[in-house]
Amino acid sequence: MKLIGSNTSPYVRKVRIVMIEKKLDYVFVTEDVWAAQTTITESNPLGKVPCLIMEGSDALFDSSVIVEYLDTLSPVGKLIPSVGRERAEIKTWETLADGVLDAAILARLEATWGGRTDAQRCPAWIERQLGKVHASLRAMSRGLGEKPFCAGVHFTLADVAVGCALGYLDFRFPEIDWRTDYPNLARLQGKLMQRASFVETRPA
Repeated sequence: MKLIGSNTSPYVRKVRIVMIEKKLDYVFVTEDVWAAQTTITESNPLGKVPCLIMEGSDALFDSSVIVEYLDTLSPVGKLIPSVGRERAEIKTWETLADGVLDAAILARLEATWGGRTDAQRCPAWIERQLGKVHASLRAMSRGLGEKPFCAGVHFTLADVAVGCALGYLDFRFPEIDWRTDYPNLARLQGKLMQRASFVETRPA
């Protein structure tokens, strides 16, 4: 398998963490989708990463689709329950964490994208997106409570997704002091950062 992605994309990081946890072999090909010479649309017409190229050149895209497929490839470290309420809980956590990323990235693009002048940027839009980030952090903290992991006593995709979201905030929004406001999330992140999969994929 070949994974097309970026070292700084939190969605790509989620896929890479799952691949490491599942002990799957793959080739990682870095791609700058913002570059004029990018060829990403040859694999993903949406022009986004991650994109997983499988045997036979078939492609999967969207991190949630890719990780669900990857979890079926090996019995090692099962991350997503097959059916039922537990599965829905894990996928809800993933959606919440990915929503944090969606909002944070929209806020960052509005503030930094070179295709706009300062006069064209919209502070109200940035504030709206960051409001979603803060609301989601509160929801994550309430949902985690005093549990060792998001969904209880076992490490799952929920923890991968939340860890990637929190890691992205550290990387791009260091001014958001979520550790002080949500010490239970800080404890979880500290635990996750002891795993090789998180250490090896830290954005830089």
